[in-house]
Amino acid sequence: MARTGDALASLLLPDQLRLTPEQFALVCQANPNAVLELDASGQLIHMTPTGSETGSRNQALGALLWIAVRASGLPLKLFDSSTGFRLPDGSVLSPDASLVRLARWQALTPEQRRGFAPLCP
Repeated sequence: MARTGDALASLLLPDQLRLTPEQFALVCQANPNAVLELDASGQLIHMTPTGSETGSRNQALGALLWIAVRASGLPLKLFDSSTGFRLPDGSVLSPDASLVRLARWQALTPEQRRGFAPLCP
């Protein structure tokens, strides 16, 4: 199946559609070009790309955070803006940048690490 510019352009979803986090993961796997989040009620959120200036600032922020974590020696794991986290309310959101204590990350199973980690960064 060919993919075009906007991965959801031809996809129409009913307003009342609600997904579980597991169903959301399947939708993301089937649509790797789509940038999606899931709100606490189970509704899809289609994320638009950032503008160039914002993307540049986000990249600089990520680099500065990486340098600071590395220099501090603190046991932290850094994640980028594409990382989705499964929050306690059932939503799956991806913050612009996030840090998690390494012990919390290491306490997860390999399966939890591969998917949307059940962590609130």
